[in-house]
Amino acid sequence: MGHPGESAVERTLGSLRAIDAVAPSDASVPHPSAPPAAPYRPGPPAPHPATGPVATQNEQAPRTLEDLYREHRMRFVRLAVLLVDDPATAEDVVQEAFTGLHRHWSRLRDEHAALGYLRTAVVNGSRSVLRRRRTAREYIPPHTADARSAESLAMLSTEHQAVVSALGKLPRRQREVLVLRYYGGLSEAEIAEATGISKGTVKSTASRGLEAIGKLVGDG
Repeated sequence: MGHPGESAVERTLGSLRAIDAVAPSDASVPHPSAPPAAPYRPGPPAPHPATGPVATQNEQAPRTLEDLYREHRMRFVRLAVLLVDDPATAEDVVQEAFTGLHRHWSRLRDEHAALGYLRTAVVNGSRSVLRRRRTAREYIPPHTADARSAESLAMLSTEHQAVVSALGKLPRRQREVLVLRYYGGLSEAEIAEATGISKGTVKSTASRGLEAIGKLVGDG
């Protein structure tokens, strides 16, 4: 249920996360914007000081890199798909993020820090992809510029399809902020940390992005 001042676009964006919540974290049920699950290619070695468990905030059993990969990989892939529009590329972005996490594992103090590292790595990896696309733009046939397949939207309602498609037309920063806020469920502070901008910029960017989507989908 939306808040009193919430627009139709905000409600639709927020419900994307609710739709995702019904899918198990191991992605045995396909998500509208997610590719099939794939094995962890780098395969970290057996736990040792660099890849052993990190602390959890509630002091339960320590979490390993394998735990985080199993429980969070598909959510990050789905998030990356919304940023780069292509499932295979999203898989690569997230794979590289987890590879980086493996390299920095011994320096991360707890699970919260590890997830923060992954969010930032996925955002930065997605930015790199989009930069490479712009550089090679003249070599890409116009009909392949939007890589989002029909299958990736087939399970969404018409309203959701329109909003997700509109997301792909936003400037990079607006798209990042809205995806992290409404799909990722992050606070303004967490978005600022992941994107390297101030909380004030997060707020104003979200406002401009919502306004732009509203115009694109004809909302009020």
